[in-house]
Amino acid sequence: MDPLEQPALDRLLAERACERLVLGFVHRLDLGEPASVAELFTEDGVWRWPEGDRLVEGRGALRAYFGARPADRLSRRMMTNVLVTVVSPTEARATSYFTTYRVDGHTGGMVPAGPPVQIGHYEDMFRKVDDTWLLATRTLFLPFGGPTPRHSPAAA
Repeated sequence: MDPLEQPALDRLLAERACERLVLGFVHRLDLGEPASVAELFTEDGVWRWPEGDRLVEGRGALRAYFGARPADRLSRRMMTNVLVTVVSPTEARATSYFTTYRVDGHTGGMVPAGPPVQIGHYEDMFRKVDDTWLLATRTLFLPFGGPTPRHSPAAA
């Protein structure tokens, strides 16, 4: 079915559900339980990072991958330019831009602001499964990146 033939409200609801997945992903990484991002993916969901040929496939592997994030990591991601395109009643795609601020070794309190450690974009494919939109594939493109600095409380 041509997406333009879908009722406007159905398209709008699909777009909004997919936007919430984009934002929910970074919210869980930054403020929630990182391993729980796996629940935003289909059972056979894929996280791809073409730079370095990284690929994580399936909810269990995604849970382990994101759950391995250091416990002392403080991060905040700014998501912008989220553009969702509904392809069919059960498929959509999106592109979104992000900027990541991150330090390891955080034990509490405010950290002096530094430059972002990553700037890039995601290309996502979504699938509707049992009336719920989920990420089928998330591909990370990272044209600007650097190492995660270690926070030294004495330097604060």
